[in-house]
Amino acid sequence: MADNYVHLNGRLVPSDQAVVKVSDAGFLHGASSFTTMRAHNGVVFRLGDHLARLLGTTDVLGLRTGATDETLTAAVSELLAANKLDDARLRITLTPGGFGGEPTVVITAEALPEYPPAWYSDGIDVSITELRQSPTDIASGRKTGCYFPRILAMRTAAAKKAQEALWFTPAGHLAEGCFCNVFVRSGDELLTPPLDTPVLDGILRGVVMELCETLSIKCSDTTPLLGRELLEADEVFMTSSCSGIRPVVRVEDHAISDGKVGPITMELMQAYKDLLEIECPPKTNK
Repeated sequence: MADNYVHLNGRLVPSDQAVVKVSDAGFLHGASSFTTMRAHNGVVFRLGDHLARLLGTTDVLGLRTGATDETLTAAVSELLAANKLDDARLRITLTPGGFGGEPTVVITAEALPEYPPAWYSDGIDVSITELRQSPTDIASGRKTGCYFPRILAMRTAAAKKAQEALWFTPAGHLAEGCFCNVFVRSGDELLTPPLDTPVLDGILRGVVMELCETLSIKCSDTTPLLGRELLEADEVFMTSSCSGIRPVVRVEDHAISDGKVGPITMELMQAYKDLLEIECPPKTNK
């Protein structure tokens, strides 16, 4: 029996036998959209939100795909069961396939990576990439197959011993990380770049804003942020579906506040952990 399966075009396939045609537009031109999700206790956190964003992106980009909310939901459940995964990292990729051919739907699932505990207890370092996030690029703020610049920025960040890289727009507005959204606390208010910066409408970004309302933490995404506001911040953290909420304690050579994980970040980290247990409860044996 295969150690791992993928869900490819409507059926389970051993991962070492999964094949995508060389004529696929996703392979040739990056003509694809994807979403990366976290499963906890065998349940995908906010699956509906992920699918709505994914299918919305294919509509905006005009990517031909036969995938629906119902077919993707069923496939995700089948794949998690086949791979016997509880805590997992999943990715759905949709492409229009080759010229005149059928669209491609690929879903992968693997055990959730064991992220270093120090990321959460001590915080991470981030760099600032020289690359810019252009408001005129249709791929900006969307998960598409055109992610190679992000890989390059992460490679440069790693060379500086940083765990992420921050992007700015040509106008100097703070955008996001390579694979994360970013939040900045200034005084008693939490700020995150507006969606029209542009930035990805991150699922966990939205969750954090919901949690802020529940916890009576002021939070706004209406005003563009500048580098000065980042460096003068009392707290900074980054959010993504799989790595969760990661405190940022240093940007390049500049320490954020006292260089320690801040109280609002810690409160939100715990609130998110609690929410995961509520929305993705352990399975019970009847």
